[in-house]
Amino acid sequence: MTRSIARAGLAALALTVSGCALTFDSTELGVPASVAESAQNPPQGTAFRVTRHPVFLLWGLVPVSRPSAEDVLAGQVGTGARIANLRIKVRSRWSDLLITALSFGAIVPRSVTFEGVVVPH
Repeated sequence: MTRSIARAGLAALALTVSGCALTFDSTELGVPASVAESAQNPPQGTAFRVTRHPVFLLWGLVPVSRPSAEDVLAGQVGTGARIANLRIKVRSRWSDLLITALSFGAIVPRSVTFEGVVVPH
């Protein structure tokens, strides 16, 4: 009986750790982007902050909707501009956690925020 509980606990831990993994590939952004600029010369431009809400099923194993970094950044940048100080934050708001708990992990929403500065050339 103890071994069954231990195995179930390990399986639940493995699902929790591996679920809802988001990968953002900078080679497919379509716009020049940098993660960090020099602290002595901060970039001059227009700051932006865009939040998307992807949804996963079955403890995060099956993605239903994913945030597209390409679409978000392309919507911010005009011709001849670039993104500086790009930050991507993935978090669970209290409402995301409530939905996850009420659905017993069947529905797992997340919040993904893209922040940065649009620097014109």
